[in-house]
Amino acid sequence: MPDDRVRRRRGGAGACGVLLALVLAAVLLSAQPDDGGPHPDAGACAPLTVTDWSQDEGLTGEFARYGDDPARTDDWTGGDGTHSVRLPDGRLLWLFSDTFLGRVYGPPNPAGESHTWRDPAAPMVRNSAVVMTGDRLDTTLAAPLFPDPAPDRWRWPVAARVEPRASGSAEQVVRVLLWVRTAGQPPWIYGVPTATEVATLTLPGLRVESITTVFDQSLLPDPSRRVLFGTTLIEEDNWTYVYGGDDGQAVSRPVSSAYVARVPEGRLGDPAAWRFWTGSGWSARDGPRPVLGDERETGVGSAFSVVRDGGGYVLFTMAAGTAGLSTVTSYWSCSPTGPWHGPGEGFAPALPRPGVAAYNPQVHPEAGGGDGRLVLSYDINWPEPTGAAAQLNGNVSLYRPRFVTLRLAPER
Repeated sequence: MPDDRVRRRRGGAGACGVLLALVLAAVLLSAQPDDGGPHPDAGACAPLTVTDWSQDEGLTGEFARYGDDPARTDDWTGGDGTHSVRLPDGRLLWLFSDTFLGRVYGPPNPAGESHTWRDPAAPMVRNSAVVMTGDRLDTTLAAPLFPDPAPDRWRWPVAARVEPRASGSAEQVVRVLLWVRTAGQPPWIYGVPTATEVATLTLPGLRVESITTVFDQSLLPDPSRRVLFGTTLIEEDNWTYVYGGDDGQAVSRPVSSAYVARVPEGRLGDPAAWRFWTGSGWSARDGPRPVLGDERETGVGSAFSVVRDGGGYVLFTMAAGTAGLSTVTSYWSCSPTGPWHGPGEGFAPALPRPGVAAYNPQVHPEAGGGDGRLVLSYDINWPEPTGAAAQLNGNVSLYRPRFVTLRLAPER
């Protein structure tokens, strides 16, 4: 996996990689009038930076409580690839990639340490979903929620939104972006990027109704140039802007590049509706071009998040280089397509113990920080494949999301 992801055994734990190029079925259409420049309200745009942050012990503790609940024998006990979406009835749906199920024991653990632990034989699935009502997690949906499409191929859920079943429809559904990856040899220890899919879930029952491939990358010869979309999305002006990235870090490029597509509201699951930013306009025919990343000093980690704040946009990612396993940094822009400025000064959220890695920073506007603050999650894991299973099973807190709240303000 890219440098800012942890090194895990395949089938052990993990999830979320990133993305390039285009082989989209049919459609000829190309550049549209919108050039991706500043929006009409761009006068309100100013350089934004993180002015202060603090650990969110409430949310972090709630996932620990839920995962440790001894009454649950087949539910979620840990996962990564943390994403969320607010449902119309107020519930919050949390989506995870590689997930441990089963029972948690202790403390103490078998080594006599004061940590809860899981049996090494505990089941692991490629994805899961947990429902939160109010501020309390209460239900794990049948896992995996999204079945493997083929042997040695799996699905990792990423960003999601509630939208009309079709443009103009009064019926709402949940649309979930999925990354399809295929088992591969080093350096593709987290799977070869293969395709982006969109799943449609019914409301309020959250039943998987259909899964559609919207961007197939399987024929692109260089896997490091393949783009998977859905690490984050923003909703604006009846469009959904969907961001993705390539897997450049898997082949030792210092950073990966970010890309963006847009889709009319209600049509995320329609491949013909997707348009990709080419550097000068939106096209269904031409391949996407990076909006951020010079393959050396600027760019994104294996997963990143974008949020709109006032007239500007902020992108959160792990820092490049050795700080990438501990430090979150940000870029800002006046448009969804950039140009992106930065990176800004980073911050290092708390880690449960020395030697572990942080990755996949994701903003959760729907989780609410209160007082103008944003909630951001980050995933935790053991960074080396050797001994990873023993570490994760011996201390379950090493494979659960953690949270911070932060405030954005104009740079001074």
